[in-house]
Amino acid sequence: MSIFRSAAVISGMTLLSRITGLIRDILIARVFGVSGDTDAYYVAFRLPNLLRRLFAEGAFQQAFVPMLADARSTRSPQEAKSFIDKVASLLAFVVLLVSILGVLAAPVLVWVIASGLTEEPTTFNTAVQLTRYMFPYIFFMSMVALSSSILNTWKHFAIPAAVPILLNLSLITATLFIAPHLERPIFALAIGVMSGGFLQLFVQIPQLVKLGLFPRFINPITAAKDPSVRRVLKLMVPSLFGVGVAQISILINTNIASFLQEGSVTWLAYADRLMEFPTALLGVALGTVLLPSLSAAFSKGLKERYNALLDWGLKLVAAFAIPAAIGLAMLGEGLVAVLFQSARFNANDVFQTSTAVLGYSCGLIGLIGIKILAPGFYAQKNIKTPVKIACTALVVTQIFNLINVPLFSHAGLALSVGMGACFNAGVLMLALRKRGVFTPLAGWKKLFIAIFVGAALLVVYLGVIQHYVVWTELTCAWILKVALILAVVVGAAVLYLGTLAAFGYRISDLKVSEVD
Repeated sequence: MSIFRSAAVISGMTLLSRITGLIRDILIARVFGVSGDTDAYYVAFRLPNLLRRLFAEGAFQQAFVPMLADARSTRSPQEAKSFIDKVASLLAFVVLLVSILGVLAAPVLVWVIASGLTEEPTTFNTAVQLTRYMFPYIFFMSMVALSSSILNTWKHFAIPAAVPILLNLSLITATLFIAPHLERPIFALAIGVMSGGFLQLFVQIPQLVKLGLFPRFINPITAAKDPSVRRVLKLMVPSLFGVGVAQISILINTNIASFLQEGSVTWLAYADRLMEFPTALLGVALGTVLLPSLSAAFSKGLKERYNALLDWGLKLVAAFAIPAAIGLAMLGEGLVAVLFQSARFNANDVFQTSTAVLGYSCGLIGLIGIKILAPGFYAQKNIKTPVKIACTALVVTQIFNLINVPLFSHAGLALSVGMGACFNAGVLMLALRKRGVFTPLAGWKKLFIAIFVGAALLVVYLGVIQHYVVWTELTCAWILKVALILAVVVGAAVLYLGTLAAFGYRISDLKVSEVD
């Protein structure tokens, strides 16, 4: 299977996940609107999500996947399975303890992440209660991350890419069928989150069993003494700092937003959902496929192959992140209005959310680029360099906040995140070039010309539509609004892809075979 086909499988599943996620967010916006309760929910859900990214999908995967790929390539199947058993046992034990501590320390955690909520005691107390109900989500998601890492390393990408759909379906069910029966409807979302976490773990178990890779529990103390496990822990330490830097930035931004106008946390959350569409479809998909392949190429000393993989990934980022950023920037208001506007999500909410979307779009290429450039270091088990760069980017982001937040309020937070991501990606690129790890291959000049022409046509096309359509004032049926926005998006895609085709680019140009 080509690496392009693997990335396409992940993108396809991720697209389904994002579509169900949009349906979920549309329903939440229409049922719960924008209020102190929704701010409390997004703050509470951010806490286990933050630790999930820190322990599970972040530092753990960055340290575990290269080691697992190396074990699969250089050791016997029995040794690789033993390595999985020990890592899984230690991870499960640690995250279970963290879950218990999180439930006990919920008031302190909410105060740390959103101290501005203390000015509204009801909202603060709601956030604390929701945190206690949802914090164990980190246990399920850590195990999901472990399972996904194993399946991805064995080139089974579909199930790990599809599992987020289950969280969305759980939240949709909770919103439609549980919320109407609760005295405090917002707590239905906590039920949906926990049910979704359980289901995401449960569906991966059969595939692990089929491959003979389902972990066997081992005494965590014994597991921690294994040299390979200790190597993972050693790699995780700098990685924790690296991922932690990004999460600290999120914490700071959430805290700042909690002091701004009520609804700011919610507006940013919905803007973040739209921004995650291209980030996940391109950045996460490519990063997920590239890390095992880069790790395998590096472990086998295939330097040219390693360079070609990075070049391929970066060309895809340039070709698709730029038009995606233009689309979000110019069509953000239309997307927000069509998807979320209702009696409980009014025209002002549309405007406030779309300004945040605009802020994020300015840094979309950086946000996606990091997903490709960072694995270039992780595959070499070099985590210190991206950590140092991330620390510098954190400082730069907060400097941008000092300028942008007074000027643009909550949208300034989104803009600072985007600008900081571009700085981060730029320095990662320079570091790869300076170390001789990455050298651009032929074809970049022609690609940039094609992108420029396509982007220019896209700006004209979307500019004309924005001139004639006021999205918040459309009075037609919702299904017609959806049809209109889809027609605009499809038209933009056809125009841009047609331009690339006119320059001679074909689907076959995107195929790169994998390294086993």
